[in-house]
Formats: sequence, structure tokens, C-alpha cells
Amino acid sequence: MSISPALARILQFAVYIAFLVLESTLPRDSASFDIRWLYPVKVTCVAIALALLWRHYSELREPARSGVGVWALSAAAGIAVFVVWITLDQPWAVVGSAGGWNPTDSRGEINWAMAIVRLFGAAAVVPIMEELFWRSLVLRWIRNSDFTSVAPAHAGAMALLVSSVLFGFEHHEWLAGVLAGLAYAGTYMRTGNLWCAVVAHALTNFLLGVWVLHTGRWQFW
Repeated sequence: MSISPALARILQFAVYIAFLVLESTLPRDSASFDIRWLYPVKVTCVAIALALLWRHYSELREPARSGVGVWALSAAAGIAVFVVWITLDQPWAVVGSAGGWNPTDSRGEINWAMAIVRLFGAAAVVPIMEELFWRSLVLRWIRNSDFTSVAPAHAGAMALLVSSVLFGFEHHEWLAGVLAGLAYAGTYMRTGNLWCAVVAHALTNFLLGVWVLHTGRWQFW
């Protein structure tokens, strides 16, 4: 079946959103089902969607032509966003309430199988899914509905700002989210390589996951 480039980027994101909606409707304290195990199901379904649609993601199938400096920029962006994320958690910089995701059992001990799956999903699957939607599609589509014809560097300041604000309000920590969107989109526009944005995003999520496991501040998950 032939699908448009836009739909290919929307579908894999829609799978993730559908699970978020499902999770919001299920009781968190059910004795018959531990809702936390929906996360590996969600990540697996998103990964399957990405695999099935992979042939449509030309920007991820092309070999990277970037040098060491570009990857250093990606790493710097990822680390900077991590620092911002754990710093900007003041009440005025958040919207709604953070439910968090706590992998501990009734004794307060971490279920490491659950935690590792969560860390893997956050660092290896979610960045690809979100960068394809927010940066590859939304950022460039704001500039031109024929988004595949838009070089990342030419997306423009308005597209950078609008897509980053929308990305920010997808998250509980909206201000940190907006700054993260600016960093990831800026990396994509500066390098012209979506993998650079994916790596930056993945590094942020990995560092955040390790930090959460170390500190027990589950609200950041």
C-alpha cells in the first residue's frame, strides 16, 4: 500500500498517542493488571510501526555525512537539555500534574526488568518516533506543506518557534520541553541530518533515565 510521506510520519506517532490515551483511561491501582506493563507493549508497537514504515524515512536511511564536530554538537545539545530538564521543574514552568512512572515494587525495590525496558524505550525508540514527527514533518511542514522539498536549514525561524512550542506543550514540563524542541530542531537545521537530532534526544532521555533511577524522582518519568 502506498502512503504519503506525511502519513508515514504521523502513523508511528499516532500509535504512541493512542497508548497514552488508553493509559489515561485505565485505573493505576488495579489489582488485576499492572498498568506499567503497558509501556513495553507501547514501545514494541511503535518499534513495529517504525520498522514497517522505514522505507518511507529517506532521511534516516541515507548514510550520515557529518563530521566529528557535528556529532559533538549533538552530544552537547543532548546534555544541555538534560540539565535544563531537571532544573526547570518549578510550578510556574509546568502544566498539569506529573503522574510519573515508578518501577518499584511494594517493598520499594526497583523492578530492573521493568526499568531497563523503560530506559531502552525512552532512549532508543521514542527519540526516533518523535524526531520523525516533530522535526522531519512538523518543522518543515509549517514552512511548506510539501515538506520533503524543504531543506532543514531553510525551515525558518517561525517554523522553529512554532514547532518547538507545540512540542513543549506535549510535556508536563512545558518550558523545558520548548527549550528541548529548540535545541533538537536547531541541531537538525544546523546539521541537515535528522540522526543528529535523534542522537541528541536519545542522550537526553538516557541521562534523564539514569538520573531518575539514581535519585528516585519518578515524576520525571
